[in-house]
Amino acid sequence: MLIFERKPFEEIFEVIKGKKKILLLGCGTCPSVRLAGGEREVALLASQIRLFLGDSIEVFEATVKRQCDIEFFDEVKKEAQAVNQVLSLACGMGAQLATEQLGMLVFPANNTSFIGTPVEQGVWEERCRACGDCIVHFFGGICPITRCAKSLLNGPCGGSQDGKCEVSVDTPCAWQLIYERLKALGKLDLLEKNYSAKDWSKSHIGEPGKIVRDDLRIKQE
Repeated sequence: MLIFERKPFEEIFEVIKGKKKILLLGCGTCPSVRLAGGEREVALLASQIRLFLGDSIEVFEATVKRQCDIEFFDEVKKEAQAVNQVLSLACGMGAQLATEQLGMLVFPANNTSFIGTPVEQGVWEERCRACGDCIVHFFGGICPITRCAKSLLNGPCGGSQDGKCEVSVDTPCAWQLIYERLKALGKLDLLEKNYSAKDWSKSHIGEPGKIVRDDLRIKQE
């Protein structure tokens, strides 16, 4: 799931400064689950703005089911027409679609950081680079592209010590984790295979990604 960080309030303030009416637009999926942009977070930011700016600004709140789908913007177009500024508490995709669908520049109140998972309360870690060719089944469900600092596919670099990456003592060596996982699963034989260098042409790095499913498209008469 996408992981987010709220932009500093000082940056948000610079955008809304001098505005009379603003709309905080939340998203009910990824940002909501990650406590970065659901109804609760919209309400908290709205309260912060009201406390800081008082009666000089009118703050409206709304949360759509998903900001990454065009169909959900119809329900907030009327509210958007009545304000001077919309702030999106979704991902970068949400801010882009909101600008397109609402016909006004929408400020992204969140920074989209990475695809990851919570490992403990309040701590999220990146686990996927969206490389376009998933091979985690060869490595015990641990992605060496993401979790190895050098994205090595054929064993550790030799720089790790006591199970920690040489890049940081706070980072576990991905290959130590892979070995322990495969050993526990009785699949150490997978380490005997030699894996080719990563084919980055299958990823969308350097160009906008696009996937077309002809079986799902609505054919025009």
